[in-house]
Amino acid sequence: MPNLNSAWRLTASTIYKKPVDSKILGSVELDVTDLAIFIKEKRSEGLKITYSHFFLLAIAKTIHNHIPEFNSYLSRGTIKMQPDLVAALSILTETGEMSTLKIPAIHTFNLNTLLGFLQNQIQTIKNGNESKLMKLKNGLGGIPWPFRTWVYSLIKFLTIDLSLSLPFLNLTPTSFGSFVLSNIGTLGLDIGYPALLPSANLPLVILMGRPQPKPWVHNGQIVIREILTLSAAIDHRLADASHAGKLFNHLRNFVAHPSLLEN
Repeated sequence: MPNLNSAWRLTASTIYKKPVDSKILGSVELDVTDLAIFIKEKRSEGLKITYSHFFLLAIAKTIHNHIPEFNSYLSRGTIKMQPDLVAALSILTETGEMSTLKIPAIHTFNLNTLLGFLQNQIQTIKNGNESKLMKLKNGLGGIPWPFRTWVYSLIKFLTIDLSLSLPFLNLTPTSFGSFVLSNIGTLGLDIGYPALLPSANLPLVILMGRPQPKPWVHNGQIVIREILTLSAAIDHRLADASHAGKLFNHLRNFVAHPSLLEN
C-alpha cells in the first residue's frame, strides 16, 4: 500500500483548490482494431458488450490492482481511501439529459456479469427510475436563484469541505464514486476535455471518443487501423501525470489482450 499522505500530498492538498487549479488533462490514442474484432466475436456469441463495458472494467481492474491513488479522496486536509471501488457511467437518457449509473465493487465483475448488471440498471433508468443522486440534481434545479446557489454551496461545504454525510439527502463525501467514464463517441465526438465536478470527490474522469479509421504505423507499415481516443482529467492533489501514464499503459495491455477481462 503506498503512502497516501506523503509530504508532497499534504502540501498539495493545502496549496491547491478543488478543482480551480488542480486539474491535469491528458489523452492517448489507442489502436482498437483487434479489440473491435474481439467485441464482434463476443457479440456473435450472444455477449452484447461494447467499448464502454470493456473500458469500465479495464480501468477498474487497473486502479484496484496497480493505482490505488485513483481510489482516494481528500477529507479535511488528509487523503483517505474510498470505502469501495465504485465506477460511474454517464449515459444519455431518452429525454436528452445525462444521467449517471453507479457500479459498486466493479473490480469483482467480469465482462459477462458487468453486462448483466448494466442491462438491468439502464432499463431501470429508461423506465424513469433514476438514482436518488440524480433526483437530487433535478430538485436543486427547481430552486429559484439565488437561493439555489446558497443551497448548493451549503451542501458542498458540508459534504466536501467538512466530509459530513447527509442521510436525509442520501449524500456522503464519496457519493459520486471513484471514477467516471463517459462515452462521448455516441454524441459524435472524437475527443473531449473532461471536467472535475466541484461537488464531488472524484480523482479521475475519463472521456471515450468515437473510434474511427486512421493511418497508423503497425508492424513497421503504415496501414489503416481503428483508433480510439481516451481523455482524462485528474485531481492533481491526489495523483500526478505519472499515474495517468501508468493507467494508460495498463489499458494498452488490456486492449492487446482483451480476454484478460473474461475471468
